[in-house]
Amino acid sequence: MEEKTPSSDINIIIEKLSDDDYRQLSSFSCGTEKLDSFFHNELEQCVKYKYLSAYCAKLSTTNEIIALFTLANDSVVIGQLDDKDDFINEMKEILNDEYAETFENQTSFPAVNIGHLGVREDYQSKGVGRQIVEFVIYTFSKYDISGCQFITVDSLNNPRTNKFYLNNGFSNQTNGDIMSDTRRMYQPLF
Repeated sequence: MEEKTPSSDINIIIEKLSDDDYRQLSSFSCGTEKLDSFFHNELEQCVKYKYLSAYCAKLSTTNEIIALFTLANDSVVIGQLDDKDDFINEMKEILNDEYAETFENQTSFPAVNIGHLGVREDYQSKGVGRQIVEFVIYTFSKYDISGCQFITVDSLNNPRTNKFYLNNGFSNQTNGDIMSDTRRMYQPLF
């Protein structure tokens, strides 16, 4: 799928990572050591053993990989009663009344997780990450093979990354992880 957004002149193609693509990854860097290490040392095995699926964004003109991301099945589970009450009340604002009671009685909510999203350093802040998030949201809002109510991320807990996801419509799931390495975030698909 080719993507272009109004604030970006970068045309990208998003596709599953191929065997040939893995050979290009040794020079890929998003500037975050933990993510780069995952892409270089763990990604291929995680795909092989079906822990996740790996995708890349390529420049449509050169087929050069400029971003990587993974997708995995997930669920939104709210552990604390106060967090669940806040979550349910927030969702009731956008849910149809006929489904609100059913939604409230759910103990978990089906989701897909965007994991390990990294944009090559020379393409950061140019709309590539936003295009990837929009692609995933669009794809799973149309997906009807199984239930999927939310897109989730475990955002690296730093101001730049958290701001990116908040600006792209995600909400923090809890404040209990405010001091953790990652922040759990979600975006409804309804």
